[in-house]
Amino acid sequence: METPGPESVTLIRDLPASDRPRERLRDYGAPALANSELIAILLRTGTAKESALTIAQRLLRDYGVSGLATAPFEQLCQEHGLGEAKAAQIKAALELGMRVASASSPERRRFTSPADIADARLIAEMSAFEQEHVRVLLLDTRGHMLGFPEVYVGNINSAQVRMGELLRDAVRVNACSVVLVHNHPSGDATPSEQDVLITEGLREAGALMGIAVHDHIIIGGGRYLSMKSIPLGFGRGR
Repeated sequence: METPGPESVTLIRDLPASDRPRERLRDYGAPALANSELIAILLRTGTAKESALTIAQRLLRDYGVSGLATAPFEQLCQEHGLGEAKAAQIKAALELGMRVASASSPERRRFTSPADIADARLIAEMSAFEQEHVRVLLLDTRGHMLGFPEVYVGNINSAQVRMGELLRDAVRVNACSVVLVHNHPSGDATPSEQDVLITEGLREAGALMGIAVHDHIIIGGGRYLSMKSIPLGFGRGR
């Protein structure tokens, strides 16, 4: 599809005041605005061929909100109508939003349920990955986070995963329990047979080292699944 020429571009300043993103935010509040309008406010200006609103709509079509948050900075800088300054504004705003979604400092939060672990920021981040990422949430005796290291990246199976590597950081910080977290790039959070085998192996290794495995959380397609709640890999339920 051809990019419209300058003569067909409708600038935001040419819109009725009631349709301009900044004025709409002022009059109705930020929640009333579409994602494209919020991003257009960040961009402020467009180009000779695209208004800020059109650029925002294109970015959302190509990336989505979570994709903009995880896309490499250098890649965004190459998008027509952005550059370093505007790419930095988008990255900064999305990061602030994700920090607000976390509500409180992770180091002070208690993790007592799958929902505590799979919060909005983590779901958005890990759903956007194109490869599998495996992380281990390290907890103290009161359920406070001691760390959340990433242990593996790439397609994994039970033959590749070494339980010692999954528990290495737990031993280092003297964690009493862990939660395994990984994503399914397919978007389907249904546990695989490999997921079950890894969970069982980790529980057995943890028992030998005095480290409990509270859960295995799988994230995909903007959703999460707790293997313990099914249960799979915990006890005899398979």
